[in-house]
Amino acid sequence: MSRLCEALRRMEAERRTSHAAPPEPTGPMELIDGVDAPQIDLRQVPSVRVAVSVESRLAALTDPQGLGAEKFRALATRLDHLRHRQELRSFQVTSGLAHEGKTLVAANLAVTFAQSLGTRVLLIEGDMHRPSLSPLLGLTKSKGISHWWLTRDDEISSYLTRLGHMPLWFLSAGSDCEQPSYILQSARFAEALFKVMGSFDWIIVDSTPMLPFADSNLWSRILDGTLLVVREGVASGKALKKGLEAIDNPNVLGVVLNDAPDIDHINYEDQYYALPKRRK
Repeated sequence: MSRLCEALRRMEAERRTSHAAPPEPTGPMELIDGVDAPQIDLRQVPSVRVAVSVESRLAALTDPQGLGAEKFRALATRLDHLRHRQELRSFQVTSGLAHEGKTLVAANLAVTFAQSLGTRVLLIEGDMHRPSLSPLLGLTKSKGISHWWLTRDDEISSYLTRLGHMPLWFLSAGSDCEQPSYILQSARFAEALFKVMGSFDWIIVDSTPMLPFADSNLWSRILDGTLLVVREGVASGKALKKGLEAIDNPNVLGVVLNDAPDIDHINYEDQYYALPKRRK
């Protein structure tokens, strides 16, 4: 059972045992064992043109035959194999500090899953402090999570957009949000995410850095795993350890080493990323 379902069940149990007034207009949805997440009609989601330049470093789109795109195909394949050994449909991409390349990794992976593996992917701009996925994809003024939060009657699926003709959908952060933690730890958001998750094979969240924000911990409570991006010379080992300790149960899927030096065509896989080996 995914962490999102576990979180919803926990919220529902807390609501039933609490005698205090609920903190939001609607409590968590009641889930029944064995019931799958509902499906939404993705054919009704409007599509937008993705316009990116070579300078964007979105190699999966701009240079699909290049070495960079091949690295992401290898990583996507490893993650796809990993999901056969554990519950894995959703994960966040985070880093110790800012400027380590987590947004680029999240975007490239999402495109790779959609184009190379042909899976249905939902890419979420989960960093509501400093949204950077929308400009990377060439999207401007796109409504997203913050607008959904203020418009109490809308379904969050109303804020999805399809990226071109790929089986790739996008949920933006919307406008800058001062207190995203209030949204992320709410039962309303968990329920909204549950209502769309059944329509996708993968949900990838471009989260905040682990330090100084608490958002990556909140995302970890409702997502199945965490992919950590490390750029050499940015975050110290001490900072990474402190960041991981701040996440209750990160379930680290692997570590992406960004801008690794001296990568060649023979051993670049081992230098670029590392996924945990299966325990015997």
